[in-house]
Amino acid sequence: MTLTRDFFKIGPARLFVHFVVLVIVIVWLIPTLGIFISSLRDKDQLVVSGWWTAFAGSSRTVAVRLGQPDQQKQEGALYVISGNVLEGQQGRSVRAFGTRVQQPSAYKAGETADLGDGVSLTISDDGSYRYMKNAAFGPDDGGRRVYISVSTPPQFTLQNYKTVLTGEGIGQSFINSLTVTIPATIIPILIAAFAAYALSWMEFPGRALLIALVVGLIVVPLQMSLIPLLRLYNGIGSLLDAPSKTYPGIWFAHTAFGMPLAIYLLRAYIAGLPKEIIESARVDGASDFEIFTRIVLPLSFPALASFAIFQFLWVWNDLLVAMVFLGTDRDHLVLTGALNALLGSRGGNWEILTASAFVTIVVPLLVFFGLQRYLVRGLLAGSVKGG
Repeated sequence: MTLTRDFFKIGPARLFVHFVVLVIVIVWLIPTLGIFISSLRDKDQLVVSGWWTAFAGSSRTVAVRLGQPDQQKQEGALYVISGNVLEGQQGRSVRAFGTRVQQPSAYKAGETADLGDGVSLTISDDGSYRYMKNAAFGPDDGGRRVYISVSTPPQFTLQNYKTVLTGEGIGQSFINSLTVTIPATIIPILIAAFAAYALSWMEFPGRALLIALVVGLIVVPLQMSLIPLLRLYNGIGSLLDAPSKTYPGIWFAHTAFGMPLAIYLLRAYIAGLPKEIIESARVDGASDFEIFTRIVLPLSFPALASFAIFQFLWVWNDLLVAMVFLGTDRDHLVLTGALNALLGSRGGNWEILTASAFVTIVVPLLVFFGLQRYLVRGLLAGSVKGG
């Protein structure tokens, strides 16, 4: 009774919010679940049925030929050709059969089909058949084509992932993406944390102007700054006689693109920390560096985790910056680039594409679910306390 009363105390607005959140979760979860199930299915089943039928098996229609006249045996007044249309196919069964392509399932398994002129055919669910005639089979009666609806039990395999990780180059691209993403997430966090502390608790001329500049840079489109940054990068590379396609280059490119948002989020949070803690540390003789490393950083972990999620997801899913700064050669191709190439070369192989897609999203999922409890705390605390 108490639970019932508490349930009805929830207002309509709150119920609506819970309902909307539930719908969003379901809409987001269904495609992910579909990709995961499809990536584990046998390729023959994946082609003929949707992922939602994965646990119910699948069926497809195939054409087979019956035996030749030299296999016939006389049984009383009948001449019989027998055999099995599923020979060598373990675990499968016949659901229906037919003699015309327009009606491939005209007869259920186990029924006797009257084909006229004293000819009949019976195909059992285990694939065994009896092709019967009231006179001897002639040369024209051999190898008759029939159509059967074959039911296959659910089949799951890890072969798709093995093929993707070893035979399609996705394994190397996976390593390349980690090589790009991890430093490109850590570097801007370190730099932005120092900058956010300075803009929050250190007094110096032009601080307000710098804060306004950071906010303005958030809205600058990546595409507009990509070409100037690339020209600057190539110019420095030519001056130093360094290779044009290197990992440090793309690390600093992602750092430059991520810094404005990082500084904005971290400053909003750090500025909201209790002023008394900072002042007490200064009274005790702590330097700004000691205050930052021993007090501010541990207290700012929710904000750091919030930005880490954003930056990691953005860099991991990036294709444009990676192609510009790393190129498309196999040794430097990131995961999104490899998946894009697969769409062109293996567009019809759904088992390869789904396995590749899930390999692409599994790491962001782990990062998000590992840090998601800090996400809302970091964002909301900064928005409420920011000064």
